Amino acid sequence: MTSTYTSYNLIARDLPRSIERIASQPQVARESEYYLKRISEIKSIDEFMADTRVFNYAMKAHGLEDMNYAKAFMRKVLTEGVDKDDAFANQLADSKYKEFAETYNFARNGETATIFTKAQQGTVDKYHRLTLEEEAGVDNTGVRLALYFERTAPELDSVYGILADTALYEVVRTALGIPAEIAASDIDKQADMLRSRLDIEDFKDPEKLNTFMQRFTALWELDNPSFGSAGSSLLLSSSTGFGITPELMLSINNLKLGGR
Repeated sequence: MTSTYTSYNLIARDLPRSIERIASQPQVARESEYYLKRISEIKSIDEFMADTRVFNYAMKAHGLEDMNYAKAFMRKVLTEGVDKDDAFANQLADSKYKEFAETYNFARNGETATIFTKAQQGTVDKYHRLTLEEEAGVDNTGVRLALYFERTAPELDSVYGILADTALYEVVRTALGIPAEIAASDIDKQADMLRSRLDIEDFKDPEKLNTFMQRFTALWELDNPSFGSAGSSLLLSSSTGFGITPELMLSINNLKLGGR
């Protein structure tokens, strides 16, 4: 079993190839083929939600798979769209609902809502990426967290986006060495603390984001050894090429976003 640090890098350094491997899996390929064949034929919210395979595929692609059962809730999201400030999706803390309503914007585009790239190949690409993250998480939760953070962090516009997302906050807390107990403190104080420790704009810079991911995966491994009880000794062994050398850990410990 490889470490979190190594497993993440094996996937991230050639992400297109990793996603291609996922897309070629028989089950994934079948569902994607069905989705692409059907989605352009769908002209209304009723048709969209009536086709369970299409609807569930779309929900998973947008990270909303756990809400497949909430048909009335999702119907309200789609019916109201996103164009009005008081639209249902715009009032929800989780931005994934707004993204979903923008992708399948029946409220604005009516029968042509599904002809756009974002509703067709764009959704398939999202599905493949989410499936890759899920597969990685079966063996190592830290790798799934890292891939999720890498995908979503560049879109953050404030530290409150981190605080509102348990997974993002887990990555940041681990990378910055913030105790879990801090999550129980005043939300504005937590926001001030994060602003003092990182610059949200750094996540839009691929090199700085990569530096942050290297730090997270290394520190996650220290708290969650992939090697079980023997993890402490194996982790620092450089002979196999799978662990993290003392020199690497020292350099990671000294890394700071934006050179600060």
